[in-house]
Amino acid sequence: MTRSSPFSVRGRHALMVMRDEREIAIVRRQLDRLGMTITEHDPDGAAPPIEAVDVIVLDADIIPIKSDTAALWKTDTPIIALVGTETPSRLKWLLDLQPASFLIKPLRSAGLYTALVVAFDCAQRKTEECARTERLEERVRSRRIVSAAVLQVMRSQDITEADAFALIRRTAMRQRVTIEQLSADVLASGGLPGRTTRSA
Repeated sequence: MTRSSPFSVRGRHALMVMRDEREIAIVRRQLDRLGMTITEHDPDGAAPPIEAVDVIVLDADIIPIKSDTAALWKTDTPIIALVGTETPSRLKWLLDLQPASFLIKPLRSAGLYTALVVAFDCAQRKTEECARTERLEERVRSRRIVSAAVLQVMRSQDITEADAFALIRRTAMRQRVTIEQLSADVLASGGLPGRTTRSA
């Protein structure tokens, strides 16, 4: 899979959740220059179509902290938070929100591209980390299955652990399946396919 560059923002879709007209104009102008598609969302409106966007530019000061609306913004889509209020309660909510990047208000014409690059890079790293964790968890699950199958073969064939694993590996290669797949079959059927249990 090709890793998309966080520096490439042209053609990406941004959702703007803001109220201040001056700041909306600044962000819209910068996003237009960068070649991004823009959707504006009324902060007081219904839940926005978060799944269809690549980044959310959210004025964090306009979302009531203790409200159902606040929970809507906890999403996997990277968020660039616009921050003007630095009270402990607001900052705690911001930390819980886990924005990928932020800009300090009042906004200037510079800084948005940097925030976008950081947000896209952060989101990409998070996705890759989740995928890596999933692969590691799958390997742990597979290892348990293989270990259980080796024990099953050791008992049924009266052989050592090394011989049982070698037998599973050879059988998997012959059947052109993975060791994990064959191990699952061993556990399901109670033994290696096509083999009989040794008698004592």
